Amino acid sequence: MRVLAIDTALAACSAAVLDTSAGITATQTLDMGRGHAEALMPLVARVMDQAGIEFAEIDRVAVTTGPGSFTGLRVGISAARGIALAAGKPTVGLSTLAGFAAPLIAEDDNSNVVAAIDARHEHVYIQVFGPGGRTLVSPRIASLRDAVRAAISGAARIIGSGAGLLAAAWPRGVEPPLLVDKRSAPDIAWIARLGAAAAEGHGPPRPLYLRAPDAQPQDAARLPRR
Repeated sequence: MRVLAIDTALAACSAAVLDTSAGITATQTLDMGRGHAEALMPLVARVMDQAGIEFAEIDRVAVTTGPGSFTGLRVGISAARGIALAAGKPTVGLSTLAGFAAPLIAEDDNSNVVAAIDARHEHVYIQVFGPGGRTLVSPRIASLRDAVRAAISGAARIIGSGAGLLAAAWPRGVEPPLLVDKRSAPDIAWIARLGAAAAEGHGPPRPLYLRAPDAQPQDAARLPRR
């Protein structure tokens, strides 16, 4: 199976091609907080050239669906759906939190993994994975206090852009995390691997926002209808 993976959910613009019989055949990542819309398609084109295949030769497109930047998620999901539609291939959506946790679970699935993304304003997006990778705490937005409570349920490794926030809020006298990995975006190679393993969805991927956008329409500025 050949998978084109795309991630624009957070502070990176990434794409990779996975051939399950040969491994990752091409990958590129640009660290960026903005500008995903302009950077993504040229980056995808370079990755496809590096892999030496055409879009018609891929078997599916995998894309991160969030949580993450509202704009970044729309860019990545729109591109993935457009490429899949043009190539006549299916798309699969993958949680950004699962993407963060995947390499740690693969390395050791006996201890808990806490995936945390900085959601600003003293909040994080969080998911807690237990032994075998099963979900102990489903994806949600939580205050730092509540997130730490969920994280200290067992010996844990923390990963993601919110990992440092959780570690700093860790209560004294409690066994510290086994690992604090502050990476700002998931490894695109693992997004590709998860994409190959995922079951096909029942429709196009949709953003997993977990909270309403900060910007809200101003009702007072609307003109009355006639």
